[in-house]
Amino acid sequence: MGSITGFMDIDRKTSGEIEPLERIQNFEEFHLWLSLEEQRRQGGRCMDCGVPFCQSGMMIGGMASGCPLNNLIPEWNDLVYQDKWELAFRHLMVTNRFPEFTSRVCPALCEAACTCGYVTNDPVTVRENEHAIIETAYARGWVKPLVPPVRTGKKVAVVGSGPSGLAAADLLNHRGHQVTVFERSDRPGGLLMYGIPNMKLDKSVIRRRIQILEAEGIEFRLNTDVGADISAQKLREEFDAVLLCCGAKEPRDLNAPGRDAEGVWFAVDFLSRVTKSLLDSNFADGQCPDLKGKKVVVVGGGDTGNDCVGTCIRLECKDVIQLEMMPKPPAERTPDNAWPEWPRVLKTDYGQQEAIACFDADPRLYQTTVKEFLKDDQGKLRGLTVSRLAPEKDPATGRTRMVPTGEEFVLDADLVLIAAGFTGCQSYTAEAFGLERSARGCVGSPDFSTTQPGVFAAGDMRRGQSLVVWALREGRDAAAVLDRYLMGYTNI
Repeated sequence: MGSITGFMDIDRKTSGEIEPLERIQNFEEFHLWLSLEEQRRQGGRCMDCGVPFCQSGMMIGGMASGCPLNNLIPEWNDLVYQDKWELAFRHLMVTNRFPEFTSRVCPALCEAACTCGYVTNDPVTVRENEHAIIETAYARGWVKPLVPPVRTGKKVAVVGSGPSGLAAADLLNHRGHQVTVFERSDRPGGLLMYGIPNMKLDKSVIRRRIQILEAEGIEFRLNTDVGADISAQKLREEFDAVLLCCGAKEPRDLNAPGRDAEGVWFAVDFLSRVTKSLLDSNFADGQCPDLKGKKVVVVGGGDTGNDCVGTCIRLECKDVIQLEMMPKPPAERTPDNAWPEWPRVLKTDYGQQEAIACFDADPRLYQTTVKEFLKDDQGKLRGLTVSRLAPEKDPATGRTRMVPTGEEFVLDADLVLIAAGFTGCQSYTAEAFGLERSARGCVGSPDFSTTQPGVFAAGDMRRGQSLVVWALREGRDAAAVLDRYLMGYTNI
């Protein structure tokens, strides 16, 4: 260790943020990153634990504790502190091929499991150390195309260019297989490109990495919808193996009267439309929904709901309210949610911060759900009837469920965005390959195989809606399985 008492001598310091009322004027990233010297000091806070939970990636209490990628966190933290940035970069790339993504969008499971956080209540700034490592590597030219010196003669089709597809394609290509990635959208990146707003993950970051992957020999076929534009049978005939990484893109709907009202959108469709219009024309093409002076209700209190709040504010909505079915989380850990479990505590994210700055109130209404969508004579949305909910223990299962209290109220609304999660992969892709979806709407097995020989599945399509970091882990593990299938052994 470079600094044995660093966790006691150095205070935690994180990047700053552009103030909410200023940053909502555009869709640019708004973090003000620390200097390399200050970030180096932050690396010295790592305790080099005998049992580093930060990199464990274990499931505790049904939730991940520590990094699912098993990043070598204490090692590269120490290298950062020693100012050995290139070595830190090499150590980071051993486990995480796309740290420029995770250092921006991952909720930092590593920091929640950090022993320093348990001891001092201020965990090591692992995610920001990771960001400093990869951006320093780009700036100093250490990230560059490395073309495989030998090809195996095997061809692999990866369907979907989200994080799991990119992770698998990258490793399979470096193994020497010829990899073609099929993407139905006009830009590669999947969830990274069109599911996450630009202010959270600037799309130039994705393009930068895609250019490297292309230079290394990966082919991207865009605007190609497998199961529609090209048949599954054709892929199976032309390629030695097929990996399905199509995501869990079937949005969960709300079964309430008036659902057909004009002005009710799925959040994923809304966010995609906004990002595409931004990238295509900076909103000059008229494809972005006009929210000026409109009242918006977002149904769902998770990350996607928060992204919708931040996006609507940037589009100059008059007001935005976020309905959350569950009770308000506690401010601090409860006794049944002890470290190193993921802390189920109240989090006020960037979108909610911006709503508070704009409208002087937290947009979230807890323990609420939509009872009815209200329409005018032309079928356009004019409001919602909202039901209050209360927790109740189900006598049959012993689990807590939310039930209506009988209290209701009406909200005016010009637009409703449904951000209630996803129910699995879209059925047409699975059907094209002759695969049946599970009760959770997924395909594939724990070993990434499917019922069709030579066809594999990974990412959200296999495990269900999850985090980008889990998708990267899925892609990494699936690549090893495919490699073994093709070659009889694997060195991935």
